[in-house]
Amino acid sequence: MPLPRPPLLLLGVVLVSFGRGRFCGSPANSLCYSYLHLPEPSQGLPHFSIRGYLDDQPMARYDSLIRKMEPLVPWVEEEDTSFQVLEWVIGIDLEKLSKLDHQTGGPHTWQAILGCELWEDGSKGGFLHYGYDGRDFISFDKETLRWVAAQPQAEKVKEEWEIHPGWSQRKKTYLEETCIEWLQRYQLSKKEASQKIEPPVGKVTCKEVDDHLEVLICQAFGFYPKQIQATWTRDGEACVYETLPRNVAPNSDGTYYVWLSIEIDPKERDHFRCRLEHQGLQEPLILAWKEETARIWWIVNAIGACTILAAGILLFLICWKRRKKLHQEETTCCGQVPPEMVRSPLSTQDDIQIE
Repeated sequence: MPLPRPPLLLLGVVLVSFGRGRFCGSPANSLCYSYLHLPEPSQGLPHFSIRGYLDDQPMARYDSLIRKMEPLVPWVEEEDTSFQVLEWVIGIDLEKLSKLDHQTGGPHTWQAILGCELWEDGSKGGFLHYGYDGRDFISFDKETLRWVAAQPQAEKVKEEWEIHPGWSQRKKTYLEETCIEWLQRYQLSKKEASQKIEPPVGKVTCKEVDDHLEVLICQAFGFYPKQIQATWTRDGEACVYETLPRNVAPNSDGTYYVWLSIEIDPKERDHFRCRLEHQGLQEPLILAWKEETARIWWIVNAIGACTILAAGILLFLICWKRRKKLHQEETTCCGQVPPEMVRSPLSTQDDIQIE
């Protein structure tokens, strides 16, 4: 199946994204990777880049410049190592293929599309195709461990690769086992994430610095997953440079919180809003500082302080009464005779009558 013609990008370098077609858009659950290799990249472009898809949905990307997987969806963890494994699986093949450029000259691109499929009845599928300048070049038949040449130049490559069946067997193992394991792992993560979505709860507080400066603080907490977009706006326009953001941090219950502040002129306060965008919100949450809200928070804090003070006074009275009682008991035990047992000093032995 011919691949789509590539668009022309910077410096005349042809960058191609494979048409996913039946490979990544099949009725089965599928995991698919699109790989672009530039043997001689120009300045600012990566030597290679990879983009991953789950059931035709872009989920992550990875390239030679950052050497770090970037999630495109919240259910992919940043510690994911599948892209490093993939780089090794097809990297050596593309290094061998890129040597053909010396025979033709000029800038060229190599592409690869590979992945696996898992059907409801448990059957598995896998595919691996290499392309050259946007056209099919050679593909792998995992059932026969043979390579299928799509162009005359690929016949020599086919002969060289089929001399080493062990290399082809490792490709088959990756497609039927490793890729399927990652497919099932991603499906589980996506399912768990969809069942645990908590929208953020937000509030805006104000801290007065002086008559001409105050700090508005926007807080969002209790949300999951971690990805959130929090922005201060002035009359609807994002305040990028004036905002002092803070990193998203975890709560003990597994949710997250974040806050960001902005310094403003108190006279301009009504022009500022905090905008929160999150997967758990049907629409952005717009927050503004209100004096009524501030008064409520002051009352809540005052009630809390009074409660703590009352509890302290009650605890003091209990301890004081208990200490007084202990003092009385200690006095009795140390030899003090009760009044009724004390004889008058005027009484003598002579006062005793003998019958």
